[in-house]
Parts: sequence; C-alpha cells; structure tokens
Amino acid sequence: MKKMGRYSLEDFIQSTGERAPGQGAFELEREHLLEVNLNGVVWTRMGSMVAYKGDIKFTREGGLERGLGKLVKISLAGEGVSFTKAEGRGKLCLADKGKKVSVLKLENDSVFVNFNDILAIENSLNWDIKMMRKLSGVMESEIYNVKLEGTGMIAITTHRDPITFRINKEYPVFTNPSATVAWSGNLEPEIKTDISLKTTLGRSSGESVQMIFRGEGFVILQPCEEVHFQAQAENIVSNVNIYT
Repeated sequence: MKKMGRYSLEDFIQSTGERAPGQGAFELEREHLLEVNLNGVVWTRMGSMVAYKGDIKFTREGGLERGLGKLVKISLAGEGVSFTKAEGRGKLCLADKGKKVSVLKLENDSVFVNFNDILAIENSLNWDIKMMRKLSGVMESEIYNVKLEGTGMIAITTHRDPITFRINKEYPVFTNPSATVAWSGNLEPEIKTDISLKTTLGRSSGESVQMIFRGEGFVILQPCEEVHFQAQAENIVSNVNIYT
C-alpha cells in the first residue's frame, strides 16, 4: 500500500472534504458554508451559490410571483433584496463573501432580518419587505428589512461571531443600525438621530444614528458595521409612499 505524505494531494482532499451528514434541510458544512439538502424549493441570496449536485433550476425572484406590492418594494429597496429561487432535488452549497453562517429554526414564530444578512429561506416561511423611516432634520430616508413568519429554517450571515442581547421592558437596548442583523418579529424599533453629532462626524455612524428596541424580545448584532446597510440608511427617497 502506498504511503501518503503529510501534505499529499490525498491528505488535502480528505482533510477538506464534505463533513455535513446530509440529513437536515439546512446544515453547516463549514462555519462559512451552508449546505442545503434540497427537495423542492428554497430561496437564496442572489449570487450565493458555490456549488451543487443534482437537478436544480435557478430562477431570479422578480416580485410578481408574490404580488405587485412586493415588486414595488423590491424595486425601491434595490438590488440588495434580490433572491434566487432554487428548485429541484440535490445538494446545494451557499456562501456570502466569507461571512459566518448561522441557522435559525422558526416554529410558528417571526423575525426581522436585515436583507443584506439573509443567505437562504425555506419555502415554508412567508416573507415580506418592511420599511422604517428615519428622520434627519427636514429630510427623510428609508431603511428596508425582511420579515419572516411561520415554521421553517433561515440561514443568516454575520461578519465574525454574532452576539444576541435580550430585551426587557425595564431597559431598552440601543444599537448601531449598521451592526444590527436581526430582531424579534414582535418588536418595532425606533430610529433616533443626533443631528449635531452627525454634523461633527461628517456622516452617519452608530453614534449619530441609533435603533431603539423596547419591550420583550431579542436583537442579534455583529461586531462590524455593514457598509451596504449604512449606505442604504443614507439613501434619501422622496415622493414615495409605501404602506407596510
């Protein structure tokens, strides 16, 4: 029998091979890589497919499949909320720029997720785009998130390890919008803007723009500002009314 060296090709293939047992719908193949054992439909972040096996068809979510109202919201929120429908049977591997992947199982529950941090959604869940208005003096900007409801699994991504804060009625939690990933579906955060601090800093930051969470629930954060989300928070939209 041929003896393999420490850094042989065979040693590399074995050490970097697949590890997930392939039993659950969503499994973590690595901390930065999600494996989907597909038998039907799953919604994925556009551009997140790394590899797949089997008979899988990919279709971009245009919004009309889920109604004209959602199409309008997708159009206004921009490319960041584009999803791809993966349909068929096989094994699908997903990732997003090396971000860490976490899997959450909802059981007749609801959660809000920053659309830039969604990697995959089981088809059993209902999802819709929601909007928060942020006032800054006489100007108004809009921040978009996705609300997911029902029973099923979602995969979210974070820069480094996420941290979750419990929220109770006695003490509200203040967060940086650019570091805020997800929160309880029953919570309706407020947006607070410190105009004087924004002027001093020259742009919005976690100190000048804050999200305030009150009530009972949780909020998931990442130890890093999401550049895309920060740019979205700065985008001023005028003459548009969306009812959420």
